Amino acid sequence: MLILNSDLIQTWVVSILIPLVRILGFVAIAPFFGNKAISIPIKVSMGIFLAAIISPAAPAMPLIDVLSLNGVLILTEQMLIGFAIGFMVQIIFSAIELAGQVSGMTMGFGFATSYDPQSAGTTVVIAELMGILALLVFLSMNGHLIMISALLESFYAFPVTAEPRMIDGMTIALWGAKLFSIALQLSLPIVATLLITNLALGILTKASPQLNIFGIGFPITLGVGFLVVMLMLPTMAAPYQFILEQGMSASKTMLKLR
Repeated sequence: MLILNSDLIQTWVVSILIPLVRILGFVAIAPFFGNKAISIPIKVSMGIFLAAIISPAAPAMPLIDVLSLNGVLILTEQMLIGFAIGFMVQIIFSAIELAGQVSGMTMGFGFATSYDPQSAGTTVVIAELMGILALLVFLSMNGHLIMISALLESFYAFPVTAEPRMIDGMTIALWGAKLFSIALQLSLPIVATLLITNLALGILTKASPQLNIFGIGFPITLGVGFLVVMLMLPTMAAPYQFILEQGMSASKTMLKLR
């Protein structure tokens, strides 16, 4: 006969609540899971579902009074760990969208914006195209399953203890610094080609001042930009996959996963 008492109930609550807090932090910011087009109740339901799956496979949780100051600090720590795991890969998506912003602005698409459900705001259409491609590559390589696996492994690499600890934030800072270099590398073919195009247009205008550079310059740069994007599309999956794998590997390294 099962006898319920306060200690047993508290053990059940802690064994579900602590993994749930870490998972909700992950779901709030991770790519695909943290899409702002997904409503908060669905995200919470997703977190509860993942917690129900991960909790039995995770190590036993220490008995913690979640209403004490120490318990609140531990729950905050779990939330930050979940944020960190998702944020490492989110940096890659932000870099890819930044590359699209730079490419679109160079092509002359500064006025052509559309609604982006990922960021819940307006963005340049080229940036949205590159973001959608990155998300498709992420799903095709089972990135969402790899992230869930990393989330489970984090309970072994960074287990829950009765005392709060600090995670290594240097990896996050270093990857934040890489955001601009990744964006530059991805946008470099378009930017370099349009730079050469603009130099050619400048020389043409100097040679023939009677030409209306504003009339012919915009369609030429737009056409050249689309041509470069068309040539890049068949080969964009490989660099996207490489960069996304680096981001997921960095999230594991940050938590010292093996």
